[in-house]
Amino acid sequence: MDKAVKREPIGADRYIFVSKNHGFGTDAVLLADFAKAKKSDIMADLGTGCGIIPFLMLRDGNLKSAVGVDIAREATELAEKTANAEKFGNFCAVNSDICDLKGKISFGDKTLVTCNPPYKAAGAGIKAKSGARLTARQETACTLEDIVSVSSKLLTSGGRLCMCQRPERLGELITLMSKYKTEPKRLRLVAKCVGEAPWLILLEGRRDGKPGLKIEPTLYLYENGGLSDEMKRIYGPYKEAYL
Repeated sequence: MDKAVKREPIGADRYIFVSKNHGFGTDAVLLADFAKAKKSDIMADLGTGCGIIPFLMLRDGNLKSAVGVDIAREATELAEKTANAEKFGNFCAVNSDICDLKGKISFGDKTLVTCNPPYKAAGAGIKAKSGARLTARQETACTLEDIVSVSSKLLTSGGRLCMCQRPERLGELITLMSKYKTEPKRLRLVAKCVGEAPWLILLEGRRDGKPGLKIEPTLYLYENGGLSDEMKRIYGPYKEAYL
């Protein structure tokens, strides 16, 4: 095995291959839980990286099929490596720009699309040094509008788009979902602890959905000096792998 590639546990006897450029953080784990995948879902994960979001869902026995799309070949090779090793035969990885997917994956049949997108617009914030990290952090390969536009084409009517983003871009994200006929239906704020401002938002839009946004209780990562009860549930199989 390439020394730059590591095998990390994500549950009891379940592993995912990661690298320095393509790992995952708490936001991806939260998004996978928020999306509430079903066994019948036909899913696409845009900017999949190492594939953590679909693999967490597959670990739990969900998804009829899943495709992970990433512009970085290293990322899709990692995802394919995990799918083969873990025998996730209903997963495939596609190395492509999300704006150039015609003929590579099917459109209009996805019941679930997820994306943990770059949080900063191109040129905003501190610029990452490596190409892979720059693509992950800033909109150099695609914009937020590209993601929502492509997702709306991938989704079947009634299909769901689930994304995470920084709170300061919530208004922009809601506007884009509405523009591309993916009505915002469910919103959750994530804060580190009670009394702190949210650092992340989780938003679900429904293709051709009717207006009506449900705001769920804020998710707190920590309570009483340790992980909150809800975070213990979310992290359950992942944390147990280290015990």
